[in-house]
Amino acid sequence: HWGCPWSREPNGSVAVRPFGGMKKQRTWFAADKSGFHILHTLFQTSLQFDSIQRFDEYYATELLVEEGRCAGFVAIEMRSGQMRRFDARAVIIAGGGAGRMFPFTTNGAIKTGDGMALAYRAGVPLKDMEFVQYHPTGLPSTGTLLTEACRGEGGVLLNKHGRRFLQDYGMGPETPLGKPVLKTMELGPRDRVSQAFWHEQKKGNAVPTQWGDSMLLDMRHLGEKTINERLPLVRDMSISYMGVDPVTDPVPVRPVVHYMMGGIHTDIKAATPLPGLYAAGECACVSINGANRLGSNSLTELLVFGRRAALSALEYVQSGARPAADAALAALGAAAQGRVRELMQRTGGTGGSETVAGLRKEMMHTMEQNAGIYRTGEELAAACAKLADLRRRYRSIVLHDKTNVYNTDLLQALELGSMLDCAEAVAQSALARRESRGAHQRIDFPERDDAQFLKHSLALWKGNEVPKINYHDVVITKSQPGVRDYSGGHA
Repeated sequence: HWGCPWSREPNGSVAVRPFGGMKKQRTWFAADKSGFHILHTLFQTSLQFDSIQRFDEYYATELLVEEGRCAGFVAIEMRSGQMRRFDARAVIIAGGGAGRMFPFTTNGAIKTGDGMALAYRAGVPLKDMEFVQYHPTGLPSTGTLLTEACRGEGGVLLNKHGRRFLQDYGMGPETPLGKPVLKTMELGPRDRVSQAFWHEQKKGNAVPTQWGDSMLLDMRHLGEKTINERLPLVRDMSISYMGVDPVTDPVPVRPVVHYMMGGIHTDIKAATPLPGLYAAGECACVSINGANRLGSNSLTELLVFGRRAALSALEYVQSGARPAADAALAALGAAAQGRVRELMQRTGGTGGSETVAGLRKEMMHTMEQNAGIYRTGEELAAACAKLADLRRRYRSIVLHDKTNVYNTDLLQALELGSMLDCAEAVAQSALARRESRGAHQRIDFPERDDAQFLKHSLALWKGNEVPKINYHDVVITKSQPGVRDYSGGHA
């Protein structure tokens, strides 16, 4: 109704196609640019309302907590370097995920976990952070996503021998009792397809590229007309970033970090345990996605819980939530600004200066090697130790740029701090969860353990110490936990 240009069927109805793990075609799409068009539609709609005041290119550094409730935040105006205090009786965080803590991710450059870190440091737990989803079809050169629609339209995954290898991992054609049954194959859930890549890589069946191992996504049989109509962006990106035209050649792909099921602990109304603070989208964990999100859920989640967050914040303010005292806010704001100024003015620590790029590279390598598709207790313990060391070394970081205007050195340093905090929550939560569930796969604990771990993990901020991991019961209504079985095919 707001004007999003969805792809349509010849009869005028909104077109749908299947995504991984689904038995019904339920995914609306706008060619292969759904998120792009939704974003434009939402932004253009927001321009109709004069009451909405935007503060573009501000970076929030700290929430203001007064008498046990959120009372606003402090932010840097990137253009001038000036710090501003925003007083608010209710705050909603919609800051996205933290995929940039990994070296290969579909996430944009700003997905550095800043929203999660804001709430985390203010005392709100990060929930289910160990569940990090890999998407099986990212470009090995950049991590850029080739949408699941490639496989929804009929694209197939091949190893170096040209074999559709997913049939070897419980997702292929089978013929029980002489009756053909088509199983999920390329439309298996993202975690299972990514895990199959890992196994093929260990077997030596991957396709080598200059960026590392890959598999091949073959869409040639779809034809140029279908690719141009349904997957125009995929074709453009494949040519631009890989030099491969999917009309004529298979495209190298590899699993890349795509989405975090975990995030800021919220209830079904998008409220956090901190009065006055709400969260929605990937930065939040409500948790409707459990341990492994299905494709096309996330944009719907934004619309549903964005609205719920707004209504909850409105209800909280109208219930009589009073603004914090000016003197208290002034003191909190001055302290928050002082912490940023200390970072700007730092000239070196006792251990010598550290660089943003150096620490970030070590963090990414640690997360990919020790907290990736498959994990072990030994690797996760090593990751926890390394991340604790990186957080310690981060306190000695020194900025080279001391100016105010568009100081990217400062912003990248602050983003690194957020990523390190979130990465440690991921690693510590994963080490504590001694089972395999969804996107969290432990080689040393390969089975799901509902008796011990049918519960949410809660990582609690402890300053310079490692986070404390607590647990929160899962609320189960009519849908009882069952065996993951995709043998029914697709409707």
